Amino acid sequence: MAKATYAPMFETVSGALNKIDKKSPHAADQKMVLATHRKAPTTSPDCSRVYIRDLNSITRTTPVTAKETGIRTKFAAVSAAVNTRLHDQSKQAVDLAAFNLQKDSANGKKTMRSYLWSLEAEAYDQALNG
Repeated sequence: MAKATYAPMFETVSGALNKIDKKSPHAADQKMVLATHRKAPTTSPDCSRVYIRDLNSITRTTPVTAKETGIRTKFAAVSAAVNTRLHDQSKQAVDLAAFNLQKDSANGKKTMRSYLWSLEAEAYDQALNG
């Protein structure tokens, strides 16, 4: 049995160590390796896990729903609007001043991107709902 020991500075590890190339003609022969490690206040020594997955276990079997399509459409539209607004020289000074006013409030956004995301998501919802 193989054993992996993480350096003490790593409190958590989570994600794919190796992915399956779905476009490859050999995708069915490939395996995905997922690893998780967490440092938790527990008496159990089993805080690390490794999972091996094949193509069938990572391939979606259900069709995309209308709700998911709507969410994806909104995400794409808001993301594009935020990127456009971030690079628009004419709005940067006004946006920065408005961001600085709200960032220290209780529900204020802590980054400029999240602030613009909230504005553009609200604008998208208003345009969609009339």
